[in-house]
Amino acid sequence: MAPSSVLARWRAQVASSRTAVLDAAGEHSYAALDARARAVAGVLLQGRATLAGERVALLADPGAPFVEALYGIFLAGGCAVVLSPLHPPAESSYFCEDAEVRALLVGESQRAKVPPLGAGVRVLGLEEAREAPLGAVETQPTDDDPALQIYTSGTTGKPKGAVLTHGNLGAQQAALGEAWGMRQDDVLLHCLPLHHVHGLSIAMLDALGAGGCVRFVAYEAARVWETLGACTVFMAVPTIYAKLFAAYDAADEATRARWAAHAVQLRLATSGSAALPVGLASRWRELTGHIPLERFGMTEIGVALSNPLEPGLRRAGHVGWPLPGVEVRVVDEGGQEAQSGELWVRGPSVFPGYHRREEATRAAFADAAGVRWFRTGDTVQREPDGCVRILGRTSVDILKSGGYKLSALELEELLREHPAVGEVAVVGVPDDVWGERVVACVVPRAGAEAACTEEALRSFAKERVAAYKVPKQVVLLPELPRNAMGKVVKPELVKRLR
Repeated sequence: MAPSSVLARWRAQVASSRTAVLDAAGEHSYAALDARARAVAGVLLQGRATLAGERVALLADPGAPFVEALYGIFLAGGCAVVLSPLHPPAESSYFCEDAEVRALLVGESQRAKVPPLGAGVRVLGLEEAREAPLGAVETQPTDDDPALQIYTSGTTGKPKGAVLTHGNLGAQQAALGEAWGMRQDDVLLHCLPLHHVHGLSIAMLDALGAGGCVRFVAYEAARVWETLGACTVFMAVPTIYAKLFAAYDAADEATRARWAAHAVQLRLATSGSAALPVGLASRWRELTGHIPLERFGMTEIGVALSNPLEPGLRRAGHVGWPLPGVEVRVVDEGGQEAQSGELWVRGPSVFPGYHRREEATRAAFADAAGVRWFRTGDTVQREPDGCVRILGRTSVDILKSGGYKLSALELEELLREHPAVGEVAVVGVPDDVWGERVVACVVPRAGAEAACTEEALRSFAKERVAAYKVPKQVVLLPELPRNAMGKVVKPELVKRLR
């Protein structure tokens, strides 16, 4: 039987001389990483038996030292709060205060970004900690003990700390390992931020849980294209795919041929964190013969739904079926089972709650016949065979205008078909007449600015959708506001347009 927790899976690998991490400093084996992780754990423990769930913040660049620090926190029985090098100190200070951190591990290159901290918080240099003398580390966290506290992206309010347990992480490793065929000879190209669940758990921890290798690459389109040839798995967000194709289109013929060959040899390419435009999926299929594997996940639940590993069974514009061990419901506004409605999820990867947010935790769950379900806040459509299509976030993507309901994502997909549209986000702006005024925020495609007009885009929509779905207004912008994972921050657009 496979080990159940994230630490049990790590311990099953650490005697190996296989390469676990490739970074700018070179190759690092599981055995070497574990030795340094134990050194970090010893520094954190200071002779204690366990940290017993104490929060430890981690601020470091992607690479072997980050992995050692994270597993060092796990081994010490602590709960890791990963900070982003992209965040200003004031923002990181909020996370540390809210999480009640007792120590901060910081990499040398990030010392200038150490946030203001409360009294009694230890600041520990990661480079010194990982080279400390090894001590005895015998902690045995249970599946219910906290392992990670990840802050939600804040698209619907102030970020909340979602607590993920050792069991949650282990269950996700098991489910994705089975569904995606993760294995020891996999090499994952990793260019995602590590303070989000996508880069941290879905990508990095799941590759390591299978005994594979994580190759950290600082994102730059040409560098990613060139590195793909030495990897078997690629996980990205739609924005990354868009930037890769922009670089591909600008490259010469020989370079495009080389990059295409690199993409073709991948065993698996996935997309998540936002809906993958059908046009991008189609371009990847033209290049490789199949679309990327699209799936659905959240900070609070990890990945819950996925398209099949078999490329020929994937469906563009859909996020697939429940993973092993995951159950889903689709319910209407009255809480009854329906083909279209809010997606509810339950399973071993679902988090227990938000740190110090009892009311928010209660609101995040629903009870149905004595069974506790997590309410995703996403409106979906379930096909007769169970395949799920995301219609959008109920709070920002399901618009109510003039008595009609419409999906902002559906309208965005339509407008992307116009040759003058580069990027688009559709939002509902409060309106006394319509309830919500449907507004399309558009970034013109380079060189097509003259053709990207409100009149042209509204006429284009009128010919293809019902009148109530046609945007009442089209606003042209130089760029769309996005968070670190590439998601458009729609509340910011609504604020500008009110």
